[in-house]
Amino acid sequence: MHVWLPEGISTIAPAVDRLFYIILWLTGAVFVLVQATLLYFLVRYRRQAGQPAHYTHGNTMVEVVWTVIPAVILVALALHSQRIWAQVRGTPPPAALEVAITGQQFAWNVHYPGTDQQFGRTSPALVDEASNPVGLDRTDPNAADDIVTVNQLHLPVNRVALLHLKSKDVIHSFFVPQFRMKQDMVPGFTGQLWVSATKAGSYEIACAELCGLGHYRMRGFLTVESDEAFAMWLADALKEQQG
Repeated sequence: MHVWLPEGISTIAPAVDRLFYIILWLTGAVFVLVQATLLYFLVRYRRQAGQPAHYTHGNTMVEVVWTVIPAVILVALALHSQRIWAQVRGTPPPAALEVAITGQQFAWNVHYPGTDQQFGRTSPALVDEASNPVGLDRTDPNAADDIVTVNQLHLPVNRVALLHLKSKDVIHSFFVPQFRMKQDMVPGFTGQLWVSATKAGSYEIACAELCGLGHYRMRGFLTVESDEAFAMWLADALKEQQG
C-alpha cells in the first residue's frame, strides 16, 4: 500500500523516496516539538491573579543551540540532495534507446528514430497537426523508419532511455509520478531526461505545468514492457504508419 507516493518504478525512485521520508519525518518531529513547547508555555506561563508579568532578555546558549542544530540538519540535507540531483541531472549513462517528445497544447508527440537509431530531419515548415505533428521530413533517408505517435510512449523495461524534451508552443512539463522525475519543456530549447524503468506496466504521463485551458486533458499513456514486446510494438507501429 502506497500512502504518500505512488509506486516507484525507476532506478532513481528509491533514493528520491528515502530523501522524501527523511525530510517528512524531520519536519514532522520539529512540528510536534514546537507545538508541544508552545502548549507548555501557554499553560505554564498563563496569566494568574496576583502574579506580575516577567520580562526576559533571552538566553544566548539556547539561541545558539536552536540556530546551530537546524543549520547542521539543513546543510546535511543539502549535501545528500545534491548527490541525488547529480544522479538524475548529471551526465546520462549510455542509453539503449533515445526518444524525442514534443509537448503541445494539449498532447504529447512521441518520435522514435527507428531501427537505424538516427532521428530523421524535422522542420517547423512541415508541421501538420493531423498527419505530421513533429514536422518530420520523410525525404530524409534517416526518417524512413522513424515512428511518430501521439500520447503513446513505449519503453523497454530495465533499459536506459534518453528522452529529448521540447515544446512547440508554451511551457509544458513532462511528469511520470512513478519515475519520480519531472522536466519542463521550454519552446526553443531541448532538455534531456534519462530513465531506466524497473517494472512493466501501464502508467500516465501528466503535464505538470499549467499550459492553457485544456491543461487538464493533456494526458499521455506510458507502457513499460519487455524487450520482445517493445520490438514487436515498434514493428507493428511502423507497418501501420507506412500503410
